[in-house]
Amino acid sequence: MSQIPGKELNRTTARSQDLAPCTTCGRHFARDVLLRHDPICKKVFNKKRKPFSSLKQRLQGTEITTVKKQPPQKVSLKLKHALCLPLFPLQKQPGKKSNWRQHHEDFINTIQSAKQVTKALKEGHPLPPPPPPSINPDYIQCPHCSRRFNEAAAQRHMKFCEEQAVRHAFAAKTTRQ
Repeated sequence: MSQIPGKELNRTTARSQDLAPCTTCGRHFARDVLLRHDPICKKVFNKKRKPFSSLKQRLQGTEITTVKKQPPQKVSLKLKHALCLPLFPLQKQPGKKSNWRQHHEDFINTIQSAKQVTKALKEGHPLPPPPPPSINPDYIQCPHCSRRFNEAAAQRHMKFCEEQAVRHAFAAKTTRQ
């Protein structure tokens, strides 16, 4: 049946209308319609869609700028030999020390304290005190609010927190007078 009201077509009449496939999308059209469809279809299918970036859209209109990460430049094998750089360095690169042992011990302590809480709840005893918070040595403490952040977040936060501290101090002065 046809989608157009008042025009009833059965399958035999649709086949008898000389339908031809579009070279771009493969759909079938009548010859006169195909002449209009073909240039439009080629125009639509030749466009490359730009990949959508939700990060760009989220940051649009804010002061936070996006930093494009540049891929590390590959140095050719000949250039490495020319620069006398070892292919497989024997020593670790200087940088942050791995503190996996500290993370592991913190995890074990957390599991043990959770078991003690579960046991105390089952037996009806008072809850044990919570374990002391572990301090990550890689984090930087904010001088205004004493919270801790990684390097990148600390830089952003300290600017914000300093402005907030000035506002609160100004507000306190104006309300006292």
